[in-house]
Amino acid sequence: MKREPGRKVGIKDIADSADVAVSTVSHVLNGTAPISEEVRNRVIEAAGALGYLAKRRDKATIAVLRTIMLAVPSDTLPHNEHNYYSWTLLSTLMRECERRSIRVIPMEVDKPSVSGARLVEQARAAAVDGILLLNEDRADLLHDIARSGIPAVLMNGEDHEMQIDSVTPGNRFGARYATNWLIEQGHRNILHLTWEGRSTIRRRRDGFLDAFRTNGLSLETAYVQQAEGYLPDMGAAAIDRWIAKHEGMGGVTAIFCAADNLALGAMAALRRAGVSMPQDVSVVGFDGVALGELTSPALSTVSVPLDHMGIAALHLLEQRIVNAAGAPPAHRLELGCRLTIRGSVRRLD
Repeated sequence: MKREPGRKVGIKDIADSADVAVSTVSHVLNGTAPISEEVRNRVIEAAGALGYLAKRRDKATIAVLRTIMLAVPSDTLPHNEHNYYSWTLLSTLMRECERRSIRVIPMEVDKPSVSGARLVEQARAAAVDGILLLNEDRADLLHDIARSGIPAVLMNGEDHEMQIDSVTPGNRFGARYATNWLIEQGHRNILHLTWEGRSTIRRRRDGFLDAFRTNGLSLETAYVQQAEGYLPDMGAAAIDRWIAKHEGMGGVTAIFCAADNLALGAMAALRRAGVSMPQDVSVVGFDGVALGELTSPALSTVSVPLDHMGIAALHLLEQRIVNAAGAPPAHRLELGCRLTIRGSVRRLD
C-alpha cells in the first residue's frame, strides 16, 4: 500500500504493513496486552521501517529533556589541536541538543571554587532536568551529585561505586584488540606509552597487558613508559628518555600509545633519532581524532565512537528521568571501538 508523500505515518500504516489489526499495533507499542513474539517482531519491524519509532522516540526526548547542565573541565572548552577528543564529543552533543531544542547550561567543574555541592546548588537554581558530566570522575564530586537525586550521566569517565550512569568507550577492550593485532603481526617486544591519567587511561594499559597474557607471552617484554602528560611534546620527551637509557630502542619493535597525541610526539622523537617507521619501529595510537591520517607514515589507531557518546549519554539521562519512580540501578554503557589500520605498522617476517 502506497502512502501519499508528506503524510504522517500512523498506526494504521503499521497495521497494514505488518498485516495485523490496528488494535494489535496499539497493544504492541504500548505494552497493554500479551502478544506473541512473532507478531510483536513483525509490528516492531514495520514501525521501524516506516520511521515511526524514531519519530516517537524523538518526541518523547524533547518532552523529557528541556534544560541540562553540562559540567566540563576548563581545558575542554577552547578548541585547539590537542583537545580534538573532547571537542569532537562536545560538538556532536551540542548539535544534538540544538536539534532537540534542549537548553544547555555550561559549567567549568575543575575550578577551585566549584565543589560538588556548588555544582548541585547551581543545577537546582537553574531547575535543570539533569546533569551531563564530562571526564571529571572525582569520587567526592560524584558522591555529591548522586546524593542530590538529580539525574546525571558521566561521559568518558568511571564511577567506581556505580552511583550514577556512565557512558565510555571500551578502553580496555580496544587496547587489548590493538595489542593483540600487533602480536599477530609478529611483534613481541612492545612498548606502551602512557601517562598517569584517569581510570579510563589506566584501562588502556590493562588491555595492553591482557593481550600478552591471552597470547601466553611473558610480561617482561610488555614495556610501559610513562610520559608526564598527554601532550605531544610530553610523548616525545618520554621516547627521548627511553632511547637515551637503552642507547636505542632496546629491542622494541612496536609502540602502542594510549592517545594519538602521544603517538604524534613519539613519531617526532623517533624521526629525530633516525629511527625509521615502520621499518624499524611500528606505531599505533588511540582515539582516532588527531591528524593521524596526515602523518608520515599515516598513523594506525584505535578509533573511538565520539560521534555516538554524547547521544548515548542523552538517551541514558532520558531513561533515568522516565524510570525514576522505579529507582533502577546505575547503568554503565561501553561503546565499541574499531581499529583503523594505516601505514605506521609493518608485519615482521
